[in-house]
Formats: sequence, structure tokens, C-alpha cells
Amino acid sequence: MAGPVLGIETSCDETGVALYDRDRGLLAHRLYSQIRLHADYGGVVPELASRDHVRKLLPLVRQTLADAGLGLADLAGVAYTAGPGLAGALLVGAAAARSLAWALERPAIGVHHMEGHLLAPMLEADPPEPPYVALLVSGGHSMLIEVTAIGRYRLLGDTLDDAAGEAFDKTAKLMGLPYPGGPALARLAETGTAGRFRFARPMTDRPGLDFSFSGLKTQALLAWQASAGDDQARADLARGFEEAVVDTLAIKCRRALAATGVRRLVIAGGVGANRRLRAQLAEAAAQEGFAVYFPRPAFCTDNGAMIALAGALRLAAGQLEPPAIAVHPRWDLETLPLAAV
Repeated sequence: MAGPVLGIETSCDETGVALYDRDRGLLAHRLYSQIRLHADYGGVVPELASRDHVRKLLPLVRQTLADAGLGLADLAGVAYTAGPGLAGALLVGAAAARSLAWALERPAIGVHHMEGHLLAPMLEADPPEPPYVALLVSGGHSMLIEVTAIGRYRLLGDTLDDAAGEAFDKTAKLMGLPYPGGPALARLAETGTAGRFRFARPMTDRPGLDFSFSGLKTQALLAWQASAGDDQARADLARGFEEAVVDTLAIKCRRALAATGVRRLVIAGGVGANRRLRAQLAEAAAQEGFAVYFPRPAFCTDNGAMIALAGALRLAAGQLEPPAIAVHPRWDLETLPLAAV
């Protein structure tokens, strides 16, 4: 059955809902962020996240349908994030999605959260065609993945300890920046002086595509403790730290392209919204002759649009699941089946 697919994202602290149609594209999307809810705790509290998804999800579904001028009966299927993520938060979305699908007698599909991020650039006007290399920097993940088809993924490099996003957040917290720390640090870095703080580019002095940012975080801590601790020192340290992370990610991206021979690069995940990273990779692409694709910033962070898209593609390939509410807090991306649409 062709038509719009409802996508539901509840893997962590953002409630996302969207409608995607393979013929008409993205029809509507809504997102509710729990930043204010978790700010007092300096991080996500899983139980609070789950309860807030319960409160916000169904109103968002109704609002998104209204935005598109559609009703529940118009849906061709329902997609939801089945993992990885927080178990309780995932169960909220899975229960709602499976219940809707059962009541409407429509197919449903559980989507891998990381696959959603990998496919997010396909929401744009100039989507990439496989094969491409994807840098996926989302939450606790810093990964380089070779994408040869939808569902055919090869892990090239992974994070060995702190991912880039975690390092951003933890460094921001040690300097007293507000939650969420990563975006706050990036904004502050724009006012910092280049060169005052110089940090290592971890694991770029040896072959390989894996990442490690825990040592960089420690360097930032020691530099902050030795500084005057004033506003200028905070901005200058943020600038030096951000440059180190961005340089490291860019170096590994170019290595991955060279290793695979692929000339398309996709940047996905929350850190993919970072302005310095986008500018540096766009400049490298122009100089070195490869193409780079970025989702719009709203689709770098967790959102329902990428889930609706991934779900629509898998449902079109005839993939659906039995009527059971099951989630996968840990889920290996390489175990996904090929989606031959």
C-alpha cells in the first residue's frame, strides 16, 4: 500500500513525529525537546524521559497529522525507533506505534536509530547515492561507516571510549557551561582566540580509523585548571578544544575515503550540525574533489523525519514485523537486512 508513513522517534530525550511519502517526500514533522526537563540534572534522567514521552507523543501525532491535512485512516504504515536507546523511552514509542498499526490494520516496522541518521541526507533536495562513507557522530557514537546499499553497512571505525559528542558535553560541563554542553561550547568557541590552547589530535599519529576522545577531555581539564578561569580563557579553551575535535574527525573522514576509494561523504548525527566541522569538510571537498552531504541541522539531531523515511523504505521493500512490542537498547547496525526497494 503506497502512501504516507508515520514515523515516531523516542530513543532518548526528544519526541519526534513525522509523515513521509515516497512519492511526495516529507509531508510534516514535529519535534519536542526535553532539554529544560533534564537541565537541572546536567544530563538525561531515563525515567523522566520515558514519562515525558508518554505525555507528549500522542498530542504530537495529532498535530503532525493536522499539519499535513491527513487523518489516521490515510496512513500506509507506522515506523518507530526500536533501538538502540533508552529501554523505557523506546518502549513508549514502540507501544504507541504498534497499537496504532494494530488498530488501523496497517503494517509496522521497527527502525534502527543509526540507520535513520545514515539516511537523513536523503530528505534533502540533492540526496547522495550509495556508495558513500558516513561519519555518524551522534550522542555516544563516533563511527565511520561504508554504505553500499540501504541495509548494507560496513563499520570502518568506531569510538574506543568517549565519543566526540560526549567529549563536547563533558568538557563544557567542567568549564561550567549550561546544559546541553556541546552546543554551548560550540557557540562560545566562535568568540575564542585561535592558538592560545593547542590540543592533540588523538589517534591521528598512527594508521586506523578508530576514535578516542577521553585523552583530549583530560587535556582540556588540565588546561582549564591551569588557566585564569575567566571568560576569555573559557572562550579560548573552547576554541582550541573544538578545533582539535573537528580536525580529528576531518582527518579520519579523508582517510576513510582514501581507504575505500569512495568519493561521497555523508555527515550525520548531532555533532554534524557543528558549523566548524561543516566548513572544514566543505573546504576539503572543494580542494580534494569529493562530494560532501549534510542534512539540515534540524535533521542532524534526533527527529521523526529520518525514522519515517527509513521506515517507508523498509516497508516498501516488504519488511514488517509481527505484532509484538519489542525494543533493542543495544543493536548492531551491521545485522540489518538489505532493503531492496
